[in-house]
Amino acid sequence: MSPDRLSTKFAALADPTRRAILARLALGETTVTELAEPFDMSLPAVSKHLKVLEHAGLITRGREAQWRPCRIEPYALKDVDDWLEEYRRFWNESFDRLDDYLRTLQAKEKKRGRKK
Repeated sequence: MSPDRLSTKFAALADPTRRAILARLALGETTVTELAEPFDMSLPAVSKHLKVLEHAGLITRGREAQWRPCRIEPYALKDVDDWLEEYRRFWNESFDRLDDYLRTLQAKEKKRGRKK
């Protein structure tokens, strides 16, 4: 049984090297050699990371003459963002309730201060 697309994307995003590659590709398409420059690893190792990202649908690789430009597929992150949105909403609502509670405490403190 193959994992669902969201699980495949999260597995790909779990590695910091792959996230760094995506951050670089967000600036524009580039070659594997250019992507490998900041990393202390071989080109085949970088290619393995690219295969994982490609399998997850997060990047595509083209073919132009002798080089294979890599580009990010930003819409592939949409379902990741949709999944995270539920938790973002949860945290925002929790912070709003905490903010309301703190304002209530501050109002009570002000009232006590005036009565003394």
